Amino acid sequence: MGHGKLRKFAENETFSCLLQPESSSVLLKGEGAGLALKDHPVKGHWNERMFSAPRPIVLELGCGKGDYTIALAERHPELNFIGVDIKGARLWKGAKYATEQGLGNVAFLRTRIEFITAFFAPGEISEIWLTFSDPQLRSSENKRLSSPLFLERYRQFLRPGGLIHLKTDSRFLYEYTRAVIAANGLPLLVENHDIYAPGTGLSAEYQEVTQIQTFYERMFLDMGLPITYLRFTLDHEGPILSPTDFDADYWREAEGPRRSFSHQPAPRTGPSGL
Repeated sequence: MGHGKLRKFAENETFSCLLQPESSSVLLKGEGAGLALKDHPVKGHWNERMFSAPRPIVLELGCGKGDYTIALAERHPELNFIGVDIKGARLWKGAKYATEQGLGNVAFLRTRIEFITAFFAPGEISEIWLTFSDPQLRSSENKRLSSPLFLERYRQFLRPGGLIHLKTDSRFLYEYTRAVIAANGLPLLVENHDIYAPGTGLSAEYQEVTQIQTFYERMFLDMGLPITYLRFTLDHEGPILSPTDFDADYWREAEGPRRSFSHQPAPRTGPSGL
């Protein structure tokens, strides 16, 4: 391990805005327990333990270096924001900035997103952002952060009417998520397969989605890749089901080699008619 990472890991221990629990603190012990979880002490107590004041909480999953979490927090002091990622060296940047700038409405959590229900109580989260998540093109759909498996987890702590935002360069993940939404009749509030296209006529609220950009987003835009966006809620009775009509092979082929500088943009049309 390089000295740079070691320094960041050591400094991470000094940031009060960064929670780094051991896996053993949320995993039940015992043979065959699998992913059976127990509650972490912060569950249900984020506002009193991690922030300067109680406010509605917005969660970003897979936040990387935390630049999107930070940008949202600076724009919205009336809300509290939590960025979640498993990579401590990435979280260091956001945690250091939040500490140096005295941002009392920012916190970070280092954990696997599979463990997320151990950290948040029912109704504790008002919104969730999924920003440039790995689409898991060749993996099981259960690894996608917008899959029914993960949406069921989010439903355990997202308040009724709480928003989920998906912002991605991956047309595969965009179309897959649209298919999940349609299969379950979830309220779809906004859908756009190219948010930077001229003449979109975006409302002032929606324009904020284009005004905050991550490092990867700027890179993808420089490569000519369209950025897509979905906003929906999980207001739904019964289990959340997998779509049966999503043409994974089509969208997988259209995606091409993802996150490569030789990546060609996915087509603007397809089975969805977009």
